[in-house]
Amino acid sequence: MNISPLQKARYEYNPKLPAILRGKLTNLSPVSGEPTCPVADADKIKEFCPHTCFLPAVSFVEGKHEGLTRAMTVGVILSGGQAPGGHNVISGLFDGLKALNKDNRLIGFKGGPSGLISDSFIEITEKFLAPYRNTGGFDIIGSGRTKLETEDQFDKCIATCRSHGVNAVVIIGGDDSNTNAAILAEYFIRKNAGIQVIGCPKTIDGDLKNDNIEISFGFDTATKTYSELIGNLERDANSAKKYWHFIKLMGRSASHIALECALQTQPNVTLISEEIEENKTSLSDVVDYIASAVAKRAANGNNFGIVLIPEGLVEFIPEVKALIGELNDLLAKEGNAYSLLSNDKARQEFIASHLSTTSATAFAFLPDGIRKQLLMDRDPHGNVQVSRIETEKLLIELVTQRLADWKKEGKFSGSFNALNHFFGYEGRCAFPSNFDADYCYSLGTNAALLIACGLTGYLSSITNLSAPADQWKAGGIPVTMMMNMEQRHGEQKPVIRKALVDLKDKPFTYFAQHRDTWAVETAYTYPGAIQYYGPAEVCDRPTMTLLLEQGK
Repeated sequence: MNISPLQKARYEYNPKLPAILRGKLTNLSPVSGEPTCPVADADKIKEFCPHTCFLPAVSFVEGKHEGLTRAMTVGVILSGGQAPGGHNVISGLFDGLKALNKDNRLIGFKGGPSGLISDSFIEITEKFLAPYRNTGGFDIIGSGRTKLETEDQFDKCIATCRSHGVNAVVIIGGDDSNTNAAILAEYFIRKNAGIQVIGCPKTIDGDLKNDNIEISFGFDTATKTYSELIGNLERDANSAKKYWHFIKLMGRSASHIALECALQTQPNVTLISEEIEENKTSLSDVVDYIASAVAKRAANGNNFGIVLIPEGLVEFIPEVKALIGELNDLLAKEGNAYSLLSNDKARQEFIASHLSTTSATAFAFLPDGIRKQLLMDRDPHGNVQVSRIETEKLLIELVTQRLADWKKEGKFSGSFNALNHFFGYEGRCAFPSNFDADYCYSLGTNAALLIACGLTGYLSSITNLSAPADQWKAGGIPVTMMMNMEQRHGEQKPVIRKALVDLKDKPFTYFAQHRDTWAVETAYTYPGAIQYYGPAEVCDRPTMTLLLEQGK
């Protein structure tokens, strides 16, 4: 098979580990801290997870711990959307298990959680693993979005594990996947199945985090990939001097990606969904905000610029959020009557007649194409598929109209030519940065150690991540520590709380202090491509978000 020189070199890259994990793993011992508590609704979480709620966080120190060298068979699952570094979690897990006992085995369940239910698997060996080390993607065993939530599914998982002698399952996923991991761990304890469950924090969206999960893996690589592209467009815009680029970035529930890319590239306008919701900013006000930046730059002779837009923006604009909620309910209740209508005009008139006055006004304000997108097929949960709404095109159309109105009023005399982009899938399977390669390998090695120590219901935790890798700290936290109760499918369920952009934290504060300058001036910075070889300050640098959060 022909491979690129970079691909070959990355296979041979030796990921860096925290100092505590670089020696003999069999010489380590876990140390328990104080009992932890869920972020909210502790009593309710305790009802669902009586065995794993209030467990202590653990860290590792040198010392003997009985059982570390016992023979084990471990299963691993990749769950949810891809994120750079998943292959290295599996690599670290494999190498960690072999370092503890050369007879330990690792089984990969194919296609996500469904592979565990249906017993679709492959044994991971050194030869099989070699072409996947330090590479992007989840193609080693595939991924899936099957939710593990019924007793029938749990029992099938037990049966599969017992058929292979599996002692523990590692679930590599985001907030939903690790919520499933917590519930699965609890069920295994209740059934006395003797199967441990350990999670690893994955999501490029960056919304799975707290003091012990400082960053989810994949975020570093994805934001650096997007920032390179944004920087390229900034350079092009500053060269051609005639285009405004409207760029939608992945991140439905949180704006961490947009904020990090803004910190890396200093664009003219960046919308932060959490701020828009906090300030109850209307769609019209959002349009005014962008149009004002266009007008100010035009007054200085700069008829070009860059606008960053979070994927989930529309769900945070109050009147659009209310509209989407009404549409979801309406189409759930009146879906049959709606489906019998023969053309778009009849469908939109039907919808408008069933909406509240406020939502009907918001619906009428939207361009026809966006109205159609809001009425597309729902996801399995009955919700609008936000990623399919072309928010960047919506804003271009509305800003174009606003500037045309201002031109008639003598408030705008420049030109406005806009291009739209969506950066999403480009970042999910990129070659992991050195940071993600090292971090993920550490998460996997650490997970092997958590299993050997007999722990279950824990997330692998590597902290102090703004420091060089040898100063990182290894341990684990109970998944229940990150949970609260939320309404799902009409009932209250325990779930990991999504971490949204904190408007009082240092990354947003820094951004807010500089954005007015960036809006008017051409202050672009150009991150360039991810670097894998060279000085550590270039190749191993973590995200701006992480550096600012940790005061670096």
